Amino acid sequence: MWLTITGAAVLVATVLPTFLMAQTAQPAQTEQAPGPYARIAILRALDGQTVDLEAGYIRHLEWHRQARDTFRWYSYTVWASTERQRWLIYATFGHTAASLSNPVSPAEDERDNLLNVLPHAQFLGSGVFEFLPALSRGNGVPTPTLRAEYTTVELRPGAGKAFEAALATEQLKLRGETLWYRMVVGGNALQYVCLRPRASLAAILDERAGQELPDNVNSLISKMTVETLNLRPNMLVNVTPEPAR
Repeated sequence: MWLTITGAAVLVATVLPTFLMAQTAQPAQTEQAPGPYARIAILRALDGQTVDLEAGYIRHLEWHRQARDTFRWYSYTVWASTERQRWLIYATFGHTAASLSNPVSPAEDERDNLLNVLPHAQFLGSGVFEFLPALSRGNGVPTPTLRAEYTTVELRPGAGKAFEAALATEQLKLRGETLWYRMVVGGNALQYVCLRPRASLAAILDERAGQELPDNVNSLISKMTVETLNLRPNMLVNVTPEPAR
């Protein structure tokens, strides 16, 4: 009997640490090889409630931390725009369809959203986007730099294949991280977004000459906007911002 108990104790002592390590060392699904999908949403503060929105949104992000959400949440403020000045863009990148379909505690997430965010804001867009590596330079999960250029392109009906083919021929000319995504859920128009994370406004401006879309796509576009974003270091979850340069 003693030998049996001792053997069992040795087995437990050997297996249990290995089991616990397997449980605690498992990386979050979004931290493995990146999947192709991103969720991007846009909030506009109600009149006079910008401060209240930001405070409520920070409280909501704390809920995500307390819930041990493994998603990486980015938040940006639109810094330069003709239409969306000071609006808030939040996003999570690098998901498989399975991981994006399995968020943490959806009912509790919505309840906290209703308490802290929605009393002060209006949603102006929310969608699922697919990363397009053939058009891009990068892996679809943006470097969390303090600035980013954000381009939104809406195409004429039926122009998607021609647009993507034209951009693919320009891929080798890209300078620096340039991430193209196609909307797959969330809108009627054929929409693409391009995110170019950069360390500074100077870097965005210095690279403008090499980043224009090819001339042969102009006839395919019904609307295009180019905006500058500021990363919000106090509005990130599981994301560490790059240090200022």
